[in-house]
Amino acid sequence: MKKKLIYVCNECGSVSPRWQGQCPHCGMWNCLEEKAAPKKATGTGARAASVPGGSVSSMHAPVALTEFTEENAEPYTSGLDALDQILGKGLMPGGVVLMAGNPGIGKSTLLLQLTGSVGSSGRRALYVSAEESLGQVQGRAQRLGLLSPNLLAMSTTRLEDVLAAMEGAGRPELMIVDSVQTLASDEVDGLPGSVSQVRAVSTSLIERAKSTGITLVLVGHVTKDGQIAGPKLLEHMVDTVLSLEGDKRHLFRILRVMKNRFGPSHELVVFEMRGSGMQVVHDPSTFFLQDRDPGLSGTALVMAVDGQRPFAVEVQALVSKSFLSIPRRTALGFDANRLHLILAVLEKRLRLNLSGVDIYTKIGGGMKMTDPGLDAGIVAAVLSSFYDRPLPEAAVMWGEIDLNGQVRPVASHDIRMKQAQRLGYGPIVAPESGGKGAKTINMLQTRLFGKGE
Repeated sequence: MKKKLIYVCNECGSVSPRWQGQCPHCGMWNCLEEKAAPKKATGTGARAASVPGGSVSSMHAPVALTEFTEENAEPYTSGLDALDQILGKGLMPGGVVLMAGNPGIGKSTLLLQLTGSVGSSGRRALYVSAEESLGQVQGRAQRLGLLSPNLLAMSTTRLEDVLAAMEGAGRPELMIVDSVQTLASDEVDGLPGSVSQVRAVSTSLIERAKSTGITLVLVGHVTKDGQIAGPKLLEHMVDTVLSLEGDKRHLFRILRVMKNRFGPSHELVVFEMRGSGMQVVHDPSTFFLQDRDPGLSGTALVMAVDGQRPFAVEVQALVSKSFLSIPRRTALGFDANRLHLILAVLEKRLRLNLSGVDIYTKIGGGMKMTDPGLDAGIVAAVLSSFYDRPLPEAAVMWGEIDLNGQVRPVASHDIRMKQAQRLGYGPIVAPESGGKGAKTINMLQTRLFGKGE
């Protein structure tokens, strides 16, 4: 009998009966792959496969929500209070977490610490590594002081081996899979990391974790653009998406919550990389201001907010004479288009001539932020370097600059104000700060440098 073929989209997973250049569902081009059509089960066989005796399982029948009851599984602690807080109440049995990050950023180290912490509490924890040998995993665990009888490890690239470890009386309560892009199923064509393999592997692991009540943590690779590699379906299927960020040349790491079905989203935890592993920075408010010299020009202190956490960060700027036909504009830690917009406002509203100078800006400590409150700090740092005059030593600011030169209020104003007052900063230059805040960049310049319009 001739084999029937179907065409599956790599992006959205839709099925088409014939090949075409553009997917009719998501509109992407050259994304349809030829596959063999699955065999259809007969009606009797399908019903019989549901439950013994041929009756349809009650768990797949529609029920009224007012009559539905379920035994809620209680979450258990990960051993790290800060991690429990951003996850909700801890690790949820049957919950699936996806953690992504750049290579060498510390994903394996942090998750091995998590596995060892859960194992030391008396729960069975399994670390599955498809990228390292058991000797490498053991060496890292020994260096971190995590070895315990409940810490299990496994080195394999076969999905079937991992699924077998999730069955039986000795199955773990927590399983780490490092990484989902390196596992492959024998029943699916394609190399490990391909869209079809990632989809099949993640689907099988998530279904098994839900049915057995195992807390599953999947490690995901990222592309060169910083996006999670593989189909977008992977992020939709899991309960929680975590992103581990930071510069490998610095010691700090930021674990950011991108999605969370069990707790708040857009929360973060700051870690410091040490020889003993990742250590939580309990008060990161001034962590990124280490060795700061406030007597230098070109630096401004900004009370920024990421998630619901206020951070005091330093915005640095260097304005120097340019010998190029087109002056340079460089921004590190925030969008360069944002810098171009602010410089255009400064030239228009303050009548500054910046056409003959190079301007370099960055956020100190290797931070990357999108907080609109950084605008006021960028303006202050550029003006400080342009006039070569340092700002007041404890001055702190925040505010968004619009195209008319107005300093607009930003979200979480009360949180920023309380944190700035707690740390003893002053003067505080921000819109709506007791009626004395800077409303325009002209007022901001006057407040900081004593220069009028």
